[in-house]
Amino acid sequence: MSQERPGIDLDTSLGYLLKEASSALRSAMEAVLRPLGLSMAQYSCLELLAQRPGLSGSALARGAFVTRQSMNVLLQGLERDGSIERIAEDRVGRAVPVQLTPLGRRRLAAATVAVRDVEARMLAELSPAEQTEAFRLLRSMVRSLTAVPQA
Repeated sequence: MSQERPGIDLDTSLGYLLKEASSALRSAMEAVLRPLGLSMAQYSCLELLAQRPGLSGSALARGAFVTRQSMNVLLQGLERDGSIERIAEDRVGRAVPVQLTPLGRRRLAAATVAVRDVEARMLAELSPAEQTEAFRLLRSMVRSLTAVPQA
C-alpha cells in the first residue's frame, strides 16, 4: 500500500514558489519604503497616479490590488499629508479624480529609487536574456489565469 501525502509538494509547487517570491519582494519593498513614510499600497497609489493622472479611487483600488474601502482610507491619509489632491470640478458622476501634488511627486521619486534597487537585487543573478524570459513567462502565466474560459 502506497503512502501518498495529501495536498501538494511545496518543494515542487510553482504556485507556492510564486507566493514565496511575492512575499519576499513585498517584505523587501516594505523595508525600503518604511523609512520614507510609505506603505506598499501608498507607493502603488502614487505610482499609478504618476502614470495615469486623474484616476478615480475605484480605478486606483483595482490597480493597487486593494479594496475600494482600503483605498479610500489610504487616499484620505495621502490627502491629509499633502501628497495628493482630489479635483472636485472634474468629477465624473460620483467619482472624484485624484492627482499628485508637488510633494507627492517628490515622495514618489525617492520611493522609486528605493523600489528600483529592490528589483535590481531581485534580478541580480539573472542574465539579461533570463530576465527577458522571466518576464515573458510570468506574463504568459497571468494571461492564462485571467483569460475568459471558453464555454
